[in-house]
This record gives sequence, structure tokens and C-alpha cells, in this order.
Amino acid sequence: MSEIITPYGNSNATKKEQVATMFDNIAGNYDFLNHFLSFGIDIVWRKKTIRLLKPYYPKYILDVATGTGDLAITALSLNPDKIIGIDISEKMIEVGKEKIKQKKLTEKIQLLPGDSEKLIFNDNTFDAVTVAFGVRNFENLEKGLRDIHRVLKPNGVAVILEFSMPVKFPVKQLYSFYFKRILPIIGKMISKDYAAYTYLPSSVMAFPQGKEFEGILNSVGFNTTKSIPVTFGIATIYFAQKN
Repeated sequence: MSEIITPYGNSNATKKEQVATMFDNIAGNYDFLNHFLSFGIDIVWRKKTIRLLKPYYPKYILDVATGTGDLAITALSLNPDKIIGIDISEKMIEVGKEKIKQKKLTEKIQLLPGDSEKLIFNDNTFDAVTVAFGVRNFENLEKGLRDIHRVLKPNGVAVILEFSMPVKFPVKQLYSFYFKRILPIIGKMISKDYAAYTYLPSSVMAFPQGKEFEGILNSVGFNTTKSIPVTFGIATIYFAQKN
């Protein structure tokens, strides 16, 4: 089991409670910071993640840890009948709902507050499950992944986009410096929550990646898994199918 990293180390609250508070605190600036701190590459990553689902023609999609709904909106390129997004942060959901309303997408996308590790949906409900930068924030990683597996239909597919650490010189060294030194300062200046952007690099460094994470996916029931590093390994897209 991976080390439990929390946003507010001096808090007695659970990781789940701390993550909800953190995202409530930064909800208003989340979209801007995502694009700004990644130089807009996160948009490309989301598109590539969704393209992996294209051969499966999913009609009913669940977006776990949806945040403000960016991945759910990107998934509309698949022409699904319905996308449901859930997130533990109610303020993130509020921002996402307003964005979806402005884009006139409310008939296709529904955002709900909910616990990613205790999904309210029946077994074998969804054709596909998507997650972007969310599994790293689970309090119990295996429990959350097991629930994703549970709500997928047989032969359903999960695609998970998550930050990872580059391993090759000099990208590893440059990215580590940016991630640990520069990003928290910019994040604090804009979001006013320093802990959120010190938690980010700490949680990424502690998170299992590549084959190790594939092994966890296999252990919770997924039969077919693969990992696809993107942008020199700054992020990784994981593909997992329920057979």
C-alpha cells in the first residue's frame, strides 16, 4: 500500500476530508491554475485520454473525481448518450455546473457531489469510467479502484490520467525543480492555499506509477491493463478493461 500523503499535515481530519477542503479552497482558481501551471499541456493529455475510448463507443460514461468537469466535457467528442461526473468537493461541482450551463451541455452532462470510493451506482452500470488527476487523492486507492471496477459493465473500460515523475535526465531534474520549488510559489500566489501546491508534488512522488500501478489495477479485478507515459513521463495514461 502506498504512503498516505495529506494536504494539511498538522490536521486531524482524514485524507478524504482534507482533500475536500483543499479543493473547496482552490475551486475558483482551479481551471486557470491547471492550464497555467502545465502550460496548457493538460488539455492535450485529456484529449489523448479520451481518444483511447473511441474504439469502444461508450454511451454511458462516469467521470470520477470530475472536478470542474473538464474531462467530462472532453468526452463529449465520443458522442455518448450521458456523462455523469462526481466529486467530493461541492464547490468544484458548483464551478463545473456553471461552466456546463454556460456551454449549454446540461442535457448531456450531469455533475453530482459524491465519494469516489463509495460510488452510489449499481454494479455493471457504465460502459466507461474516466478519471483525471483524481486517483492520487483517494484515501484508500484499492477501495476506489475496486468500486470503479464494480460499476463498469463487463468489457467496460477505465482510462485514468495521472501525474507521474519523469525518469530520464535532464527532464527528471528540471521537472523536479519546477515541481518542488516553482509550482508551490505560483500556486500560493494565485490560489492563496500554499498547502494545495506543496501537497501536489508530495502526493505525486509517493504515488505508484507505471507497472506498479498496473499491478494494483490487476489486483482489484481488471484483466487488461497498460500504461502510456506522455510528455516525457510528466503524466501517464492508464488503460484498464473489465473482462
